[in-house]
Amino acid sequence: MELQSAAFAFAALGQETRLDLLRALLAAGPSGLAAGDLAARLGIPPSTLSFHLKALEQAGLIGATRQGRHLIYAAQLARLRDLLTFLAGSCCGGDPDRCGDLARLFSEDPDMTPPTPFNVLFLCTRNSARSIMAEAILTKIGGQRFRAFSAGSEASPDGPMPEVVSQLSALGHDVSGLLSKPWDVFMAPAAPRMDFVITLCDILAGQTCPDFGTTMVTAAWPLPDPAKFNGSAAERATLLNELYAGLRRRIEIFTSLPIASLDRIALKTRLDELANPLRQPA
Repeated sequence: MELQSAAFAFAALGQETRLDLLRALLAAGPSGLAAGDLAARLGIPPSTLSFHLKALEQAGLIGATRQGRHLIYAAQLARLRDLLTFLAGSCCGGDPDRCGDLARLFSEDPDMTPPTPFNVLFLCTRNSARSIMAEAILTKIGGQRFRAFSAGSEASPDGPMPEVVSQLSALGHDVSGLLSKPWDVFMAPAAPRMDFVITLCDILAGQTCPDFGTTMVTAAWPLPDPAKFNGSAAERATLLNELYAGLRRRIEIFTSLPIASLDRIALKTRLDELANPLRQPA
């Protein structure tokens, strides 16, 4: 980072309201906060808020993405790391062993990753096949970093498709907790807050995806609906295998992303790219 760029960023932070804003966005993590939520939390009039947000955005310290009617702001984590690394880069003559704990603030030590898992909600129409597969896959390969959920716009009264359950069981997934459920259960006040909401069909039964809050990153990975396929048993098995492989490929890439070090804009971009995972590097 150049001296002029660092000085511009530090100048943007030389005001109490902007420091409060940045601290609030850092606390929110990569998912960010809506402008209205920031104004309410900090007690800042909208016109004043807009002025300070613009200053932080011009300095590259925060970024904004639009989510429906909301403008979501998030801290630019990579930019902040570069700024702090620039500040401490010459500490103790560049000898990290003499800098004590200061050097750890800028390391890439995986042990410093926040332990709180990311909540991921997969949506489709009936919550009987695609989203069920995705929930099972992420539960198995997401480790302690992710918690998987699924729901549908019109949950199947018959539960998950037996073919899907059999396939997942044969592939070593725990199917005991897989249920078809409406997305309303994740809109209740006591429901877990979702960090990521991923839809797996083009149109959710003609409905608009509901508002699960303004703190998550959304994406769409359109996949064919097995319930609408009327081929032979062998053809249906092939379709399910292809669906599973496609979902697993996407989710493996998703779980490998350095989420803690990406800002909201970068996360949104990477998730959208996974609509076609074959374009991603192996």
